[in-house]
Amino acid sequence: MDINMTRPDNATLLMLKNPAIAVVLPVVYSLVALISIPGNSFSLWVLCRHIGPKSPSVIFMINLSVTDLALACVLPFQIYYHCNGNHWVFGRSLCTLVTLVFYANMYSSILTMTCISVDRFLGVVYPLASARWRRRRYAVAACVAMWVLLLVALSPLARTDLTYTVKELGIVTCFDVLKSTMLPSVAMWAMFLFTLFIVLFLIPFVVTVACYTATILKLLRTPHSECPGQGQRRRAVGLAAVVLLAFVTCFAPNNFVLLAHMVGRLFVGTSYYHVYKLTLCLSCVNNCLDPFVYYFASREFQLRLRHYLRAGRPRPSALDAPRSSLFSARTLLAPSVSSGHADGLEAAARPFLQRQESVF
Repeated sequence: MDINMTRPDNATLLMLKNPAIAVVLPVVYSLVALISIPGNSFSLWVLCRHIGPKSPSVIFMINLSVTDLALACVLPFQIYYHCNGNHWVFGRSLCTLVTLVFYANMYSSILTMTCISVDRFLGVVYPLASARWRRRRYAVAACVAMWVLLLVALSPLARTDLTYTVKELGIVTCFDVLKSTMLPSVAMWAMFLFTLFIVLFLIPFVVTVACYTATILKLLRTPHSECPGQGQRRRAVGLAAVVLLAFVTCFAPNNFVLLAHMVGRLFVGTSYYHVYKLTLCLSCVNNCLDPFVYYFASREFQLRLRHYLRAGRPRPSALDAPRSSLFSARTLLAPSVSSGHADGLEAAARPFLQRQESVF
């Protein structure tokens, strides 16, 4: 987003005319939509129909799937916008809606993944002490609080016209150039942008890194006798590392470039918006990676995927067996607690399950 103090700066004008960016953005967004829509639709269907919101992690994953699917559904508008020479033809209301969905998805994905990392950290490192907090009603409350925070933080975007007529190029942009009058002062602009960076990215980023690091270390230090097998332990640690890598790769570059851009634009007079637009693609890539990283790593998802693609019919007993998802309600080291008090007592009485399930 370029903040227009008087007119778009030269870097923004060059970005809007750059043919490479006009090709890269539609190609990336098209690939994301083609992969994400079927992937997240299938994942959401399996989560809701065959697993259900029985644990905090599943509730978080359903929330993540819904937001991923919402973004994938509005990406065609962005694709047409960039293919049309960055000229928006769908009106100001749809521009506001697409922008809100776009950024709400990115930050809700960050916050949801942070909630999942905290849930896994508590389930693995403090399974008994955290039992009373790892329940469905608290997961639902966390999702509601997350969306309230997002609506408040993004409310300035909802209250203004995000389209802008660039007379030098004869086009109407959507969120590529923001009017300086959207907020009353430079101080309010700094507060708005730093809230996006610190509250919605940096703090969740630090929490996610800390939680997954502690979880991996706990799994690595667990005696071999307490684990069902070295192969399963390696898979759990490897998958945790993949999730952490995806989080850092998809979201960190975009938000750190945003920090550099907003400091330069507000206080120095420089712009890195062209770099920001390219790194924005990385945050969308996470949209199509989620079904593979989180869902299809579980045995049940693999079996059902082969079944529905007719690549091989799974045995009924395999599909009806106790489900082992990547973020299962039961953990590798100790079972977690669902919303029922009886489940908590049973979990405390049975520190290790006969049928261990993969988690981190």
